[in-house]
Amino acid sequence: MTTELQPEKIVLQKRADALDALRGIAILAMVLSGTIPFGGALPTWMYHAQVPPPNHQFNPNLPGLTWVDLVFPFFIFTLGAAIPLAQSRRMEKGGTKQQVIFSILKRGFLLASFAIVVQHFRPFVITTDPVAYKWKFGLIGFFLLFLMFGQFPKSLPQWSRTIATVGGWTMGILFLTALQYPQDERSQSFAFYRSDIILLILANLVVFASLIWLLTRRDAILRLGFLGCLFPLLLSFNDDGWITQNFSIDVISWLFNFDYLKYLFIAIPGTLVGDWIVSWLGAKKAEEQPTWGQWRYGIITILMMSINLNLLVGLQARWLEQTALISFGLCLMGYGLVRTARSDTEKLLKKMYFWGCYWLALGIAFEPYQGGIKKDSATMSYFFVTTAMSLFLLIALVIVIDVFQRKKWLQLFIDNGKNPMMAYVAFGNLLWPILELTGWQNKIADMTQIPWLGFLRGLTYTLIVALFVSLCTRLKLFWKT
Repeated sequence: MTTELQPEKIVLQKRADALDALRGIAILAMVLSGTIPFGGALPTWMYHAQVPPPNHQFNPNLPGLTWVDLVFPFFIFTLGAAIPLAQSRRMEKGGTKQQVIFSILKRGFLLASFAIVVQHFRPFVITTDPVAYKWKFGLIGFFLLFLMFGQFPKSLPQWSRTIATVGGWTMGILFLTALQYPQDERSQSFAFYRSDIILLILANLVVFASLIWLLTRRDAILRLGFLGCLFPLLLSFNDDGWITQNFSIDVISWLFNFDYLKYLFIAIPGTLVGDWIVSWLGAKKAEEQPTWGQWRYGIITILMMSINLNLLVGLQARWLEQTALISFGLCLMGYGLVRTARSDTEKLLKKMYFWGCYWLALGIAFEPYQGGIKKDSATMSYFFVTTAMSLFLLIALVIVIDVFQRKKWLQLFIDNGKNPMMAYVAFGNLLWPILELTGWQNKIADMTQIPWLGFLRGLTYTLIVALFVSLCTRLKLFWKT
């Protein structure tokens, strides 16, 4: 019998709240990164590693890793992990393989449509001139997006929900065909190439990662084998040859680019984690008694955060040997803490930890390759290191939410993680236009000219967005793509 202080019973949830929290952290960090001041106001680690202050000019040869470089891979990881949860639930309800494939293609279509519509409604895409109408159009765009992609409470009559969706799409199409983009030399009217590149990448990933998962849902080794095939294809794609000629599809270049598939190196490991979470949530017992002590869970949580902090500081500062050695020591310490796992939650944490260490080892081994870790163009080290960091952060979130039962601490992130597309758009098409049209933006900017006050301003904007999205989530007003 263990003498360790035991935490309370772990109550297994029907939804992966920790995964929602990770997604919420990613999307709100993305909002924050777009609202902090530029122009050399803050330290280098507050921006993308390859767009450093004071000029913020993109330097593709500059290696490094900052917290801003983590938000996109964190989101991709959660996208991959959510695939088994969503599709397994659909199949449990009797959905056929054909219906699952249709749902996958439908989601890809909706995400691609969202990417195109959002970009057309962005105020600074409409025009860069300081005119009021672009902010008004931005607000109108947010309202139309609410109707077009909104999933309204089932307490409302079906006919009213249908009218809202059909009416939204009708008004959206009419509005988009009437909008003009005077500063776009390629086309001043609606054009498919005008789209949000981040969302377009996600649309491609959700289709290909979902189809790969469907084909290999009972064979994880085969699924990882796809990555083994993808690696040489990506290397060959950068050189002239038959692969480049056949995979460069100019007809739909606005929708598909073979280079987007490199992010499967994050999404596919995410699907593996999603499979484990599905099994964990489907455990027969509603409750389980942990065998690890409370102090051990606490140390594991601190350790996960320490590994990620070590990687952020060391890889950005280019202390490569020291970072590798410290990472090895911390991972070895973690092995001693997780190696004996008995309960379902402990087995899940152990599996995620071991795989996190594996991806981290690959990432560190690849670090010198391609001139060091970089976000753009993304290096192999970037894929594997950020996958490991996603896993380590997810472990910490599972412990806080499911073991320590402190869900309320992270409720704001969970709510935004359930409604990420709304959070992604709310600042640029709702809060910012309101501030500009009311004249508050200039007043606030004048009061926050000191660099760290500028950061506090961005943090406040992000908090306002988070609270708005959280309210919509609790009212069951979701944007589904």
